[in-house]
Amino acid sequence: MAESYDLVIVGGGPIGLACAIEAQKKNLNYLIIEKGAIVNSIFNYPLYMTFFSTAERLEIGNIPFNCLAPKPGRQGALEYYRNIHRYFNFNINLFEKAVEIQKIKDDSFKITTDKALYEAKNVIIATGFYDIPIEMNVKGEELLKVRHYYKEAHEYAFRNILIVGANNSSVDAALECWRKGANVTMVIRKSEINNRVKYWVKPDVENRIAEGSIKAYFESNITEIREDEVEMETPNGKIIIKNDFVLALTGYKPDLPFLEKMGIQLSEDELKTPTYNPETMETNVKGLFLAGVVCGGMQTHKWFIENSRIHANMIVDCITSK
Repeated sequence: MAESYDLVIVGGGPIGLACAIEAQKKNLNYLIIEKGAIVNSIFNYPLYMTFFSTAERLEIGNIPFNCLAPKPGRQGALEYYRNIHRYFNFNINLFEKAVEIQKIKDDSFKITTDKALYEAKNVIIATGFYDIPIEMNVKGEELLKVRHYYKEAHEYAFRNILIVGANNSSVDAALECWRKGANVTMVIRKSEINNRVKYWVKPDVENRIAEGSIKAYFESNITEIREDEVEMETPNGKIIIKNDFVLALTGYKPDLPFLEKMGIQLSEDELKTPTYNPETMETNVKGLFLAGVVCGGMQTHKWFIENSRIHANMIVDCITSK
């Protein structure tokens, strides 16, 4: 027989944990299902990544995030959220993946995972967006030299690497790899570095490009990747450069088919924005809620930890008012 809950939260990131904190406050019988480690997306960030937000903007549950540096990094964030779990002792199943969520009655859902079966009166989807890379769809993208995630610079030292993109992850990787001895080339679809790049990093990369330490091709695109070279289309025509690795840091997207399979309606435009009530975060499926970055569809820069923490209160208030 399936275990039954008032609420099942899919996703054990900061926003999923914030939802659990509010559920505890209201004495709801809840379960968090997380397919990986606690705050799994942060765990998979680059080792030396620094947040744009200050520590207090990453806090949940009114628990202070103490940080000596002006901005916290990945290690500090992992320590903070582990301590949050120690404090609240969440009911959480780690390394368990939600496979299917079906509405079986007017007031009940069946949640099937790769390990068990559950029932819940309400479900929150707080799955983020970091699991599915946005592919370039070019010949050779399937080669092992092509990476859609960046962890650290060491393996790229003294090699020819091409970094695709001009956002925070691309710029961080370019600077770190260059400083570790890599020969770094950036290929950028637009005419400049993204304005959303961290304000203390943007001048650094622009200066490295200006002095020629990092080569950058603006208004350019990769057309083909081969074992020892990359072909690109630039404003000055087609060029071929020597290459050992391609870091295709072109962004990530939520599991939109998973949302649609649950019955959540998405906008018909390219943004694929899910349908939800902005006052309660309840979707067009009664009892099914969205929290965090997943609410933005393909606009993955719209929601982040500091401006979506409020979703937890909104959702649990809606559930307990019924």
